[in-house]
Amino acid sequence: MNMRDVISKKRYSQELTDEEIKFFIDGVVNGEIPDYQTSALLMAIVLNGMSDREMTTLTLEMANSGEINDLSFLGCKAIDKHSTGGVGDKCTPLLMPLVASFGINMVKLSGRGLGFTGGTVDKFESIEGFNCTIDAKDFKKHIESNGMLITGQTPNLAPADKILYALRDVTSTIDSIPLIASSIMSKKIASGAKAIVLDVTCGEGAFMKTPEAARELSKAMISIGKLAGLDVTCVITAMNQPLGKNIGNTLEMMEVFEVLSGNGAEDLVEVVTTLAAYMVKSSEAEESKLSVEEIKKICCERLKNGTALEYYNKLIIGQGGYVHSTGSPVYKDYPEQVLTLTAPCDGYVTAINAQMIGNASVELGAGRLVKTDELDFGAGISVHKKIGDKVSRGDTICVIYKGKMAEINEDRLEKAADLAYDAFEFSTEKPAHEQIIIDVCC
Repeated sequence: MNMRDVISKKRYSQELTDEEIKFFIDGVVNGEIPDYQTSALLMAIVLNGMSDREMTTLTLEMANSGEINDLSFLGCKAIDKHSTGGVGDKCTPLLMPLVASFGINMVKLSGRGLGFTGGTVDKFESIEGFNCTIDAKDFKKHIESNGMLITGQTPNLAPADKILYALRDVTSTIDSIPLIASSIMSKKIASGAKAIVLDVTCGEGAFMKTPEAARELSKAMISIGKLAGLDVTCVITAMNQPLGKNIGNTLEMMEVFEVLSGNGAEDLVEVVTTLAAYMVKSSEAEESKLSVEEIKKICCERLKNGTALEYYNKLIIGQGGYVHSTGSPVYKDYPEQVLTLTAPCDGYVTAINAQMIGNASVELGAGRLVKTDELDFGAGISVHKKIGDKVSRGDTICVIYKGKMAEINEDRLEKAADLAYDAFEFSTEKPAHEQIIIDVCC
């Protein structure tokens, strides 16, 4: 078997055997296959696709290229959640305490942000003292104490995916359903999950721009899940504007606390309670027998009556984070307002380009352009008007922040302000209401 023959088969739209896919992944991980041949096969896959069997084999080989977490100590079915990325997506810090309140133990492996979509680990690390580096040998102790934990992904988790993703990023082979699906699912399988609820974001602020593309990706991941013996549910959500109101690490965690205190943006609450309901439905909890709408109602009650907040504080304190006597976390830095953007006319907000808002937050220091960038935890943007809101000329549409302890580059501030301002569109006619939950596939 040689790599040239494998490339040739896929170039001419032939199916690769399980043995050929294993040969490819083994060669990628041990360095025997050069980058130029790996890139050639990736491009052939982009152009000619893969069958469900090929996708599943590729996914399993990528998952098995490193360690597979054993989560049997949870004492229940291991359930995980993943988002394909978005702007203002602070669902995980809300989902973890909500799901834990149903007696479902949860280990969440998350990453840092790169580009316009923020990273969950970065958001938790905006809390003073919070430790996002938990050794696997300590997982059981944290679960027994708090029922949940969050930690960064280990280097040994699906290492083949890290190598392939880095090459895809520089060879224009990102845009491929088989490669996207196998990347996501390999990490979830390696994490030890037996059931997965996927938030497949769709729109200008997401990788999948249309509902059709989001459904195609969902179909691929569900197919992989079935062939791999996993329960997979895909909730397709709209990302044509930022989710909730805040973008930025401390700002988003402040919004998390607001939602857990019984308030919060309607779109964010709808997405979080929907994802939580499907996670409960996939579990062995007693409430799994209820309908999705009944579970969502319970979730809403627990957001309002302090139950979810109580579990949230257990998570924060259990991983070393500091909490005020008021119940709010102590943050490493706090947002300081530096600029207010206002509506240029009377009318309605008809569009907010989420990717432009995300890019603006990166310019402020809330995200990274390269992995070595240092974050300004207090930086970010608060969106005061959403699509469909009525505005008068001079009304505040968004506020730009930096961290109190941080310096800000005037050129980058100006660029961020331009991006944020240009993200908004206005009209004299009110736009049609857009459903935040587009579809559910399982």
